[in-house]
Amino acid sequence: MKYNVGVIGATGMVGQRFLLLLENHPWFNVKVLAASGRSAGKTYEEAVGERWRLAAPMPEKFKSFVLKDATEDIDEIAGEVDFVFCAVDMKKDEIRALEENYAKHECPVISNNSANRLVPDVPMIVPEINPEHAEIIPFQKKRLGTKRGFIAVKSNCSLQTYVPALQPLRRFGIDKVLVCTYQAISGAGKTFASWPEMVDNVIPYIGGEEEKSEIEPLKLFGSIRDGAIVPDSDMSFTAQCIRVPVTDGHMGAVFVKFREVPEIDTILELWNNYENEATRMDLPSSPEKFLRYFTEDNRPQTKLDRDNDRGMSVSLGRLRKDTQYDIKFVGMAHNTLRGAAGGAVLMAEYLCAKGYIESK
Repeated sequence: MKYNVGVIGATGMVGQRFLLLLENHPWFNVKVLAASGRSAGKTYEEAVGERWRLAAPMPEKFKSFVLKDATEDIDEIAGEVDFVFCAVDMKKDEIRALEENYAKHECPVISNNSANRLVPDVPMIVPEINPEHAEIIPFQKKRLGTKRGFIAVKSNCSLQTYVPALQPLRRFGIDKVLVCTYQAISGAGKTFASWPEMVDNVIPYIGGEEEKSEIEPLKLFGSIRDGAIVPDSDMSFTAQCIRVPVTDGHMGAVFVKFREVPEIDTILELWNNYENEATRMDLPSSPEKFLRYFTEDNRPQTKLDRDNDRGMSVSLGRLRKDTQYDIKFVGMAHNTLRGAAGGAVLMAEYLCAKGYIESK
């Protein structure tokens, strides 16, 4: 089955990553590219110009696409595609309104943005963690008054470094999690050329990241009750988020306290053998192995390991007992692949495979 798709916010760094992932996708055919009114009417190559920020070259097939206006051309866009990926750079209230407008035009939205993440009937899905949250979609459609249209979002990119490792450990009663994240500059949509201040520098603040890191995992681990996703109330998170001079790849140093403390060997076995419905579906963007544990003391490393499984696996290491918490470990994932565009494409594949998105 083929699906016609649009990329809204196609000129930004995440939009660019979407195009690289979709260039030869076996299910998804890119039909529409859209951006702000400033870019509308220009070819993609003209609009992006020297602002192409990825190491791989701009795909030839998209260079001549004429950009539509993401806001003004919704009627036209919704009529041409089965769903859209959204990665716009706007104010949160504007993004919330834009995505809901697409949904009300009967166009499903797979969003990379944070604006709708905490809306109770909007699923925030990592397929290998909480695929069952897709079951909230009919409740959202009822609220919006739609038949096809809905919004589904991916979580914050840095969560991908450590929350996947916590999922198989929830059976032991996770009480508290402390995490320090070390986040690449591409998470800010930057390169060293566009952000020279980051060369040989560390910035101990990323706006909004710590709040997201403390709230969003609770929704990922939540449950559906009375037409809403109710966040998990049995655990708590505290976070510090730091920008480091790395191109791609977020890392997290994680400390966990349990109600029932598992043995190290038990944790390793659970990580190495972790499966759920989504991992068994063999979706096009699924990694060969979701959780990869490294026994070397100096792994994972961003430069060495961020591209494992096409950037879609989560790399773990340095698991050991802690003197104040129960255990500690390090996690790492590619922030614009697993953490952003790749995670959104995988979520779309899951939703298509399960019939939540249908080809017109």
